[in-house]
Amino acid sequence: MNKKRLGLASLALPTMMAMLLIMSVAASAGAGEDKTGAAPAEVKIGNFSFEPQTLTVPVGTTVIWTNRDDIPHTIVSTDGVFKSKVRDTDESFSYTFTKAGTYTYFCSVHPKMTGKIVVQ
Repeated sequence: MNKKRLGLASLALPTMMAMLLIMSVAASAGAGEDKTGAAPAEVKIGNFSFEPQTLTVPVGTTVIWTNRDDIPHTIVSTDGVFKSKVRDTDESFSYTFTKAGTYTYFCSVHPKMTGKIVVQ
């Protein structure tokens, strides 16, 4: 009887490890998926402007700003919701909008550069 119990106990650890591995793989499989179905939206930075200057997106959208200018820029919301580090040429910054509203932003290096994201 002891050998039988020992045999069952020796299976417990590998079985638990296999279950944990399966659960972690299943959880990570959906980790990068966009649950809203909203495709990412893009804002290009070039010639000291954000293009488009106003962008309307659904809740859950990730907006990606890409600096296509020859000089560094930042993306900073006026209400402190998001703030990028300085982005050099071809570098990007992204933010996912989870709440409806109007989000104005500017470049802290060039404060006359402004834009707006309208989230519906």
